[in-house]
Amino acid sequence: MTTIKDIAAAAGVSVSTVSNVLNHKPNVGQETKKRVLRLCQEMRYIPNAAGKSLKTGESKTILFNFNDFDRGFYLKIIEGINDYAGDNGYDLMICTTKSCEKYMHNRLTDGCIILDGRMDDKTIRRAASERYPIVVLDRFLPEPYIKSLVVNNYEPMTGLMEGLVKRGYRKFAFIGGLERSDDNKERFRAFIDVLGRHHLPFRRENYFSGDYRERSGYQAAKIFMSGPELPEIFVCANDNMAIGAMRALRKRGYRIPEDVAVTGFDNNEQAEMAGLTTITVPHYERGYLAASSLIENIRGKKNFAPMKLTAAAAWRGTVGRRVKPPGQY
Repeated sequence: MTTIKDIAAAAGVSVSTVSNVLNHKPNVGQETKKRVLRLCQEMRYIPNAAGKSLKTGESKTILFNFNDFDRGFYLKIIEGINDYAGDNGYDLMICTTKSCEKYMHNRLTDGCIILDGRMDDKTIRRAASERYPIVVLDRFLPEPYIKSLVVNNYEPMTGLMEGLVKRGYRKFAFIGGLERSDDNKERFRAFIDVLGRHHLPFRRENYFSGDYRERSGYQAAKIFMSGPELPEIFVCANDNMAIGAMRALRKRGYRIPEDVAVTGFDNNEQAEMAGLTTITVPHYERGYLAASSLIENIRGKKNFAPMKLTAAAAWRGTVGRRVKPPGQY
């Protein structure tokens, strides 16, 4: 890779002269300026953004860290982040592995949005500072310089469950996501709370811990089908697992919802195509608000109060009416 020293040697000038040309300083003659710029083009010199950020104190770049290409809603979140960042003069860097940590400082990026359940809280706390604000989307982390922007999982799941009980469902199974994730904990807590209010039993063996991917939903349904009795409905912690469960059930000849019903959470494109009853999460808005909050804090607003987004149920064909209680329908 061509360096500024290479350009200086080729032009027969000092490194500081090349630097002055690249930074549009007026103390360089026109002929020298033209020669340096021509050599930069011919030798394909790329300015060091990291070095520039050390001088200016900002890189005009924000970082987004996520961990799963299989979950389509990430594209909507990225679209929202990118739209706000671009409109406000910021570039977006996307990182999907633990190597993200080396970019989480203000020598390379100005702030970070994190949606990665594998990144532990200690790492996030260590990176956050007054000069490096962070927005987290997958957890509630009340710490200085960290803003939590989370989906209100409990209330929409409660509404969905109340609707299912009203439609006559009594035998439930829950296909959960990563057990350590706050999203999964809230969704399952709402599930259990509604069953408790209606005095409906739930056996622990009707809980399957998945990983939010389609294959884990497929595997969960296969395990349930090997047992003595299927539940009346699978309540899944996301759409991918619900799609996987539906695929396994239909492969064995079960009709949905006539034989067994299925619900999801997220309302991704696959859910709409499959007619899946699910909960709509405003993912584009989630990304847009995350970028807005981050850039405002980069600019000194210092608003780190947590924020919750509202989600709502979308009733479709994978849920029917199991029983019609007298006087209700």
